[in-house]
Amino acid sequence: MASSSSDSSATRPSPARSTTASTIGSTRSTKSTISVDNVLAPPTAPVEEKTPDDSSKLRTFLGILRKFIGVTDIASVRFSLPAQLLEPTPNLEYWNYLDRPETFISIGDSDDELGRMLAVLRFWFTKDLKYVKGKPCKPYNSTLGEFFRCNWVVEDTSAPILGQGRKTSVTNTSTENKPVKISYLTEQTSHHPPVSAFWVDCPEKGITARGFDQLSARFTGTSIRVTPGAHNLGIFVSLNNRDNEEYQLTHPAAHLGGLLKGSLSVTVADTCFVTCPKTKIKVILHYLEEGWLGKTQNRMVGVVYKYDPESDKRTKIKDVPEKDVLARLDGCWHEQIYYTLADSSEPQLLIDLNPLFPVPKIIPPQTTQLPNESQRFWASVTEAILGKQYGQATKLKQELEERQRQKAAARKAQNEEWEPRFFTGAVTPIGKPDLTDDGRLALKGMHEDNYNLKESTVTGA
Repeated sequence: MASSSSDSSATRPSPARSTTASTIGSTRSTKSTISVDNVLAPPTAPVEEKTPDDSSKLRTFLGILRKFIGVTDIASVRFSLPAQLLEPTPNLEYWNYLDRPETFISIGDSDDELGRMLAVLRFWFTKDLKYVKGKPCKPYNSTLGEFFRCNWVVEDTSAPILGQGRKTSVTNTSTENKPVKISYLTEQTSHHPPVSAFWVDCPEKGITARGFDQLSARFTGTSIRVTPGAHNLGIFVSLNNRDNEEYQLTHPAAHLGGLLKGSLSVTVADTCFVTCPKTKIKVILHYLEEGWLGKTQNRMVGVVYKYDPESDKRTKIKDVPEKDVLARLDGCWHEQIYYTLADSSEPQLLIDLNPLFPVPKIIPPQTTQLPNESQRFWASVTEAILGKQYGQATKLKQELEERQRQKAAARKAQNEEWEPRFFTGAVTPIGKPDLTDDGRLALKGMHEDNYNLKESTVTGA
């Protein structure tokens, strides 16, 4: 599933709790304060507004969505949701693919090229764990130039798949069962269309991932169909210690249903692909359509096979010749996925999602965050929502959005193009963003737990 930063984007599952590197400077408090302007007036505590329940939120949300029946892409339409419909979490903080970072850092461990592709798939099936374990929600929309950074520190415990393997760092020291750090940087590089760039870096294991996130969404009247936007070509994973093998993982379409019943759910019924031109191995994953009756199955089948990167056009499993098949996949992407090698009839467990939950992020304390860094930027809105001051939260949110519009108008009047700070282009290079010097410096600081950055000279909001 890809990310969008528009208020009209598809509702997302609620996030796992994040942690900060320090509790100093946290603004997520429900205590009210008295401003200097009111020192002569008797202090009054803000009146808590009634918290809408999930069914009430859905009725309101559905009423808004009905205005957009027939609109080709509601993710590109400008409209603002009231604060009571939002999860008090910034979109860039919420959205990432590292729900289980230990599967990411183990992708390059196997000496077997098929084993590495299977490790990519193990990572793939954990990246959307938030959909499996959490309820759908809508974070704040991202503003132009807003950015988010964090670390994960996990033990290197995922075993290599097939053949000999090695759990070592780029300096050939053992990482097995030892803590490994993964750093993450993302920036809203475009507002219309809403696009963000991201970069995942684990220098110790010599593995990176990057891409552009963008959603296209269409409301059908009963559900929302979410597809990758034009600039979203998937996740690109590179293994520096495996002769720079690169894997492209494309996103399937998904449906957000249950709007009429008041019980939101995410289903996937589409085909997606994983390719590695260097090893000439390709995967076709087919998420099966659910029946009208009976319990949701969340079934997935797939095939791993040898392909010619120059000529292969296959998009269906049935079109793959048996002689090219390396392995087959089957299972429930909410529970367990199995693979069966071509020369075997014995299924092997690839991943069991049942005991797994998203791993918390390590986020810089707000005292070291910049004004356009996600948690600090949205701090006042978050505090108001957590304090159940929904009217105040909506007012603060609209003020931030208006400030963004005013800055956009000023740039247009001066014929100025917006330039991201941490990435070289708003939507370029195609599919695979590159870091600027500031982007590399920000990630280097995260690796070293040094969160100090110079303030941005230009902000989008």
